[in-house]
Amino acid sequence: MTTPLVIPARLLPADGRFGSGPSKIRRAQIDALVEAGTTVMGTSHRQAPVKSLVRRVREGLAELFSLPDGYEVVLGNGGSTAFWDVATLCLVREKAQHAVFGEFGGKFAAATSNAPFLADSQIISATPGTIALPQPADDVDVYAWPQNETSTGAMAPVRRVPGDGALTVIDATSGAGGLPVDVSETDAYYFAPQKSFASDGGLWLSVLSPAAIERAAQIESSGRWIPEFLSLTTAVTNSRADQTINTPAVATLIMLADQVEWMLAQGGLGWTMARSAESSSHLYAWAESRDWATPFVETPEERSAVVGTIDLDAAIDATEVVRVLRENGIVDVFPYRKLGRNQLRIAMFPAIDPDDVRALTDCIDYVVDALA
Repeated sequence: MTTPLVIPARLLPADGRFGSGPSKIRRAQIDALVEAGTTVMGTSHRQAPVKSLVRRVREGLAELFSLPDGYEVVLGNGGSTAFWDVATLCLVREKAQHAVFGEFGGKFAAATSNAPFLADSQIISATPGTIALPQPADDVDVYAWPQNETSTGAMAPVRRVPGDGALTVIDATSGAGGLPVDVSETDAYYFAPQKSFASDGGLWLSVLSPAAIERAAQIESSGRWIPEFLSLTTAVTNSRADQTINTPAVATLIMLADQVEWMLAQGGLGWTMARSAESSSHLYAWAESRDWATPFVETPEERSAVVGTIDLDAAIDATEVVRVLRENGIVDVFPYRKLGRNQLRIAMFPAIDPDDVRALTDCIDYVVDALA
């Protein structure tokens, strides 16, 4: 029987969770969940205690993203996957253009491409590890792309495409809360709470512009069949009443509210961005200083500050490295399965301490040396 490889305790991070989603949840969030267990959990989501939670989330996110006049924080059941269908039904009038450079941008593109009531979507694609950007087109009424591609660790800028009338729809599922953004450059900046916001899944949240809200109302009054569960105007109406159309996961709301308020107490988006940037700067510098590790995203400006992907030399089995790390309490640094690369994928969301990222790289060094 092989003797387990034990990493010295002095090298280990204080917290070994580096998953790209679900991500590390802070102990204070769990404490908030326990405290609310007898007052909020198991109560009606139409009553004041749960509605107050939704209000805390909406007001906190409005402050975090410095919402321009007329923009609203809207939420609904189902996660970002559901929002792809919401946007397909309620925001795309005739034709969408997608910049695709990974798995998740491709899934939204598939949703609009398969919609029988829309024209064929225009797809601008790039190979994994690089980014694609939208291009002006006269016949497009929605431009869509991810701010951060969770599957590859590449990030793209968020800025409007020149021209009038088209909406800018940004998948910020893993970027929101950890990457810079001016939401006035977007019409729908949507995300789920299980990444930077350190909660569980099951909700989608979106910062919507007045133009997006108006577009949804126009489309939904045009006679297009839209299930009520996927109606954006229904979500807007419910959000304004601090509720969701169906019963939400109250535990998710509790942890989300606590995380948003923690971010604001530390200094807001400027602080969270700097914290993730500190972690990622170390990770990429460490990889570049090793002859057996390479950042997967070659262009430094396109390397994500919240999800880092590091290729390992073919002589080093990344699967074995991941296994040994997990046996020592360092978890979920495996690559995205469909990418099929010999690499590590490391989350650096704001809840993750940069000191723990430094400790992680020390542990990887130890494991690689020991396996060699």
